[in-house]
Amino acid sequence: MSEVPSPLQGNRACALAAIAAGCRFFAGYPITPSSEIAETMSRELPKVGGVFIQMEDEIASLGAAIGASFGGVKAMTATSGPGFSLMQEHIGYAAMTETPCVIVDVMRGGPSTGMPTRPSQGDLMQARWGTHGDHPVVALTPASVEEIYSETIRAFALAERLRTPVLVLFDEVIAHLLEPATLPAPGSIVAAERQWAAGDEIDFAPFRETDDLVPPMARPGDGLRAHVTGLTHGPDGFPTQQPAPAGNAVQRLLDKIERHRTEIERFETIAIDDAEFVIVAVGIVARAARRAVAELREAGVKAGLLRPITLWPFPEAALRQAAARARRVVVAEMNAGQLALEVERLTGGPVKAARLNRIDGEPIAPAEIVARIRELAADA
Repeated sequence: MSEVPSPLQGNRACALAAIAAGCRFFAGYPITPSSEIAETMSRELPKVGGVFIQMEDEIASLGAAIGASFGGVKAMTATSGPGFSLMQEHIGYAAMTETPCVIVDVMRGGPSTGMPTRPSQGDLMQARWGTHGDHPVVALTPASVEEIYSETIRAFALAERLRTPVLVLFDEVIAHLLEPATLPAPGSIVAAERQWAAGDEIDFAPFRETDDLVPPMARPGDGLRAHVTGLTHGPDGFPTQQPAPAGNAVQRLLDKIERHRTEIERFETIAIDDAEFVIVAVGIVARAARRAVAELREAGVKAGLLRPITLWPFPEAALRQAAARARRVVVAEMNAGQLALEVERLTGGPVKAARLNRIDGEPIAPAEIVARIRELAADA
């Protein structure tokens, strides 16, 4: 490992990690507060033989990335809330066609144009339910510059391994944060590679069910024909509306992610074993929660933190286990209560789960979390 001698910005860490992971195609459209990712890729990708394209909008950006991926290249795009909304149809298309790609969403205040330069965590549920239909979702939520680097690399590994789009979500504060980061030594990263199909062209089925539910992908030029469509399709790739193959096709997409949950799921816990008050938070709010836990513990209040690093699929078992021992679960987030909906679903409703929200473009401070837990402790 080698420590970066000067502070590294979150967005730049994301771009450098993508290149280290083997990304060689980036298509994007400038949008605050993610623009430094595109700017860095425009400078650094050509140095390693990659291609950067500024597209006309976010719809075209993800479309180009999907096309590049099906052409055999690791591909990424980056955006913020309004652009993320525009990408939803193509995210569903990437899930249905099982196209590996990475989509970075740097969250800002909304709705609509909202507050372009202010932080938010308002896209958590859009990441899970933004597209129509039933679809698998993998979304990672780093909380530091160093973690942006490692989780971006992991995003590419999961995308290639599972043939699925992978989302990386972080708020504007983390994106523009400058802090020292310890990164892997140059050349030490072993980039994940997708499984390429081989065999008889006549019998090839591009979406056949395999033991791990991840069909190998046809490499362009190898002679294996793959019919690719966003329509519900059978193992041969051709559209079908027959109930059995149509249902099997969608169910396999869902089962594929669930089958590999232990590989996908990642979370952090702090002082959780005896916690009477469990804080659930991501991103910059989780960093505030760490300080709050330390202050509360010093004051004799048994607080702990559960931080999802993989947001979707959500670490359900870890939350249920922590909540079973706790008096209350406090969900702190920079939105009107999106993550709280999931926590309430898993813990039995608002009787167990309490909320702490901000929607004014300011991050939640440690003192606010401490005050909220003191309030709950006094009411108990």
